[in-house]
Amino acid sequence: MSTTDTTLALQSVNTIRTLSIDAVQRANSGHPGLPLGAAPMAYVLWERHLKHSPSNPDWPDRDRFVLSAGHGSMLLYSLLHLTGYDLSMDDIKDFRQWKSKTPGHPEWHDTPGVEATTGPLGQGVTNAIGMAIAERALAHRFNSPDHTLVDHHTYALVSDGDLMEGVALEAISYAGHLKLGKLIFLYDSNDISLDGPLSMTFTENTAAKFEACGWQVLTVEDGDEDLDGIDAAITAAKAETGRPTMIEVRTTIGYGSPNKAGSAKAHGSPLGDDEVALTKEALGWDPAKKFHVPADVAEHMNAAVARGKAAEKNWNETLASVKSAHPEVARAWDEAMQGKLPKGWDADVPAYKTGDKLATRVAGGDALNAIAAHVPWLMGGDADLSSSTKTNLKDEGSFDGQSGAGRNLHFGVREHAMGGICNGMAYHGGIRPYGSTFLCFSDYMRGAVRLAALNRLPAIYVWTHDSIALGEDGPTHQPVEHVLSLRAIPNLTVFRPADAAETADAWRWTMENPKGPVAFILGRQGITVLSRDGAEKNTGPGRGAYILADAKGGAPEAIILATGSEVATAMEAWEQLTKDGARVRLVSMPSWEIFAAQDAQYREHVLPANVTARVSIEAGVTLGWERWIGSSGIAIGVDRFGASAPAEVLLEKYGLTAGHVESAVRKVMK
Repeated sequence: MSTTDTTLALQSVNTIRTLSIDAVQRANSGHPGLPLGAAPMAYVLWERHLKHSPSNPDWPDRDRFVLSAGHGSMLLYSLLHLTGYDLSMDDIKDFRQWKSKTPGHPEWHDTPGVEATTGPLGQGVTNAIGMAIAERALAHRFNSPDHTLVDHHTYALVSDGDLMEGVALEAISYAGHLKLGKLIFLYDSNDISLDGPLSMTFTENTAAKFEACGWQVLTVEDGDEDLDGIDAAITAAKAETGRPTMIEVRTTIGYGSPNKAGSAKAHGSPLGDDEVALTKEALGWDPAKKFHVPADVAEHMNAAVARGKAAEKNWNETLASVKSAHPEVARAWDEAMQGKLPKGWDADVPAYKTGDKLATRVAGGDALNAIAAHVPWLMGGDADLSSSTKTNLKDEGSFDGQSGAGRNLHFGVREHAMGGICNGMAYHGGIRPYGSTFLCFSDYMRGAVRLAALNRLPAIYVWTHDSIALGEDGPTHQPVEHVLSLRAIPNLTVFRPADAAETADAWRWTMENPKGPVAFILGRQGITVLSRDGAEKNTGPGRGAYILADAKGGAPEAIILATGSEVATAMEAWEQLTKDGARVRLVSMPSWEIFAAQDAQYREHVLPANVTARVSIEAGVTLGWERWIGSSGIAIGVDRFGASAPAEVLLEKYGLTAGHVESAVRKVMK
């Protein structure tokens, strides 16, 4: 590299640094330390290696870059602005302000060029791995000897804090196991965390840990200035196709700050006006100039736009040739990228008749397999529980991280990583991911589920063994508060279907509504398919709640609401009450969220306001049911932990019986 080129590169690095600290200082909030320290590695990656198209951030075959250390968001925003994305200098100046395109941590839905919402440490690690899995799966499906539609790398910038999180180790282990050769981590290794020196909390051999997990490990000792060393390491990482690579880049947090560099003082607070000025002087910058981008730097880094357009043009020509020579491949590509369901996609979903008896987990597995046979972009797996959750795709093979063949992901006992990896697959596009485990262990996934909901990612969660009715395994495995806690997450649709018929219909709704994450809460025990003879037509899970059996002989004087296996229990009570002449309506309510989104007229039709005598039954905490039954209703549920005993004994002891429901209805009707 010539002296001129070296000077321009260093000037570009310092532009990234100074833009970042100016934005943090203007907001009087943020994290200046990471952008100052990591700017060199970020510059080298974006300028010399990253395949992307700033004029079209959604180009399918772009490389993905995930800033897992999302607190350093100004680093990413500076890169996006300088390389020509739709992120203006005014947007940079609006850092951390109301409705700005530059929020405090990167948000996928707010900022063009942001590939994943990060900030909760460790999540970006898992997202990047999910993206790398998606790349391999799509490459296997759509590449051939005469055309290549999918060929890109996934990069993540990870921090010491990321690698302390347990979810990161789960994911790193899995990525090494899969041998994901197109996955590259840049580790900003600066020996500082928010509270102080890393030696207080994190003294393990990180490189050895990655190596033990099957990664190639490279090291750049001078990450503050050695641009060529960083370049060589990334080049070597791309050359290694048999395993993922972690590049440990030794940096100085807050590099250039005379009084705060190398200390926790540079991590999470603005440097201060005086220190910003001193830092600029140390970097050879005019301290009087704020948000300054030298003309030659602007021209140099904006060249990414032309490079991206050229790369995208070549790819578009390949796609055009595929459309001409292999129209069926091109059609399948468009369906996958758009999430478009093929004709007849649900033709083989089983139809159940009254009296059939099977667990909703079994029905869920049958529906999943029937749909997956027609929808090749549906793939996922389980946390070492496929024999219990029934989510294995028959005859589809185990996923191979090298070739991309196989649609079953065996996540192992790594629930949190599973959730984050599913998110990464959804971020990537072209895949509708699902993950499964026992409902009780959804707690381990919660951080990832919350981010899926925040971003309305179309991830699917299949959580089985849904109540104390799982029996002898006892309270450690019996969920009690879980369904309510999941319903509390905005944008998450929760289904707890009554029987096999509702389960199949819930799957149909899920596939037709890819606008956010969906949770299936499914049972272990066999449930008889209920009669729909008294149910209203054209209703069901797709409306969240519906009249399953109505009052006989006039308007209802009481309403029973139920979900899951307890709908059958409620039906028994309804039958006895009806036989005794009581006018009672039975409402099956598989999804609170969908019902709440219905128009007021429909909600009033199902739950008339003038009928205040209401009883609910659900094998979980009763908190929340007052929304539907009012202050005078009775909620039957489980407000304490379970116990180890046969299911039928537990249901009797906990009052989840038809007799208990019947008594409660008679009480509220008085």
